[in-house]
Amino acid sequence: MAILVTRPHPDNEATAASLRAQGHVVLLAPALKFEPVAFHDESEASYSGIIVTSANAIRAIAPQLPELCLSKLPLFAVGEHTAAAAREAGFEKVIVAGGDGAALRDKVLQGARDKVVKKKSTLLYLAGADLSRDLSAELGAEGFNVVAQTIYRMVPVKHLPREVCEGFVAHGIRAVLHYSRRSARAFLDAARDEGVEISALSIPQCCLSESIAGVLREAGATQVAVAAAPDENALFETLARALRTRLA
Repeated sequence: MAILVTRPHPDNEATAASLRAQGHVVLLAPALKFEPVAFHDESEASYSGIIVTSANAIRAIAPQLPELCLSKLPLFAVGEHTAAAAREAGFEKVIVAGGDGAALRDKVLQGARDKVVKKKSTLLYLAGADLSRDLSAELGAEGFNVVAQTIYRMVPVKHLPREVCEGFVAHGIRAVLHYSRRSARAFLDAARDEGVEISALSIPQCCLSESIAGVLREAGATQVAVAAAPDENALFETLARALRTRLA
């Protein structure tokens, strides 16, 4: 019996390694595919800081960093995973928020109070093509000028791996892990197209946030569990509880 991880590559490999270390069999079905977009800054703005909501933004900008004057600016990362990617890429001052957009907004506001960035200054938002939260507007309401630059997109994967489809049919998958609303929707669309949606939704769906869980519930899932915090360790704890409940 396997745990299905829908997280995109390459982060899914680290997730799989952690789960295998706990004794689980793991199947990978990345629901979204990462595609970088070249960074072209035509704003001619003078930035006081950078905000980043995904490690994918760091992966996208990393090849261009040597030619850009960004790595010395303070960078506000949504969580520790993104922060680690930023440090590895060469950013020198990384400030870590609590794991979601609201925490990141608050961390930027705290940074202004602590004089990490200037109040009402211009921030560069290294963003994905599809945003679940309008941080630019929220920080704009606080007096910041936020320049959002799309530097990557996550494209839905149309088909599930054959071994995953066979796993659902044979009832060989114990639970599914979900990391974002978009990937949850992409997973559901692919499962529907493959004809395994009913089997896929009949097992525990473990979600990183309540917002993601809503997507699964709307699709008809009845065993939906939500992590207590928006981080992977909390998600693993949720998985363990869901599996214990199912065995009880």
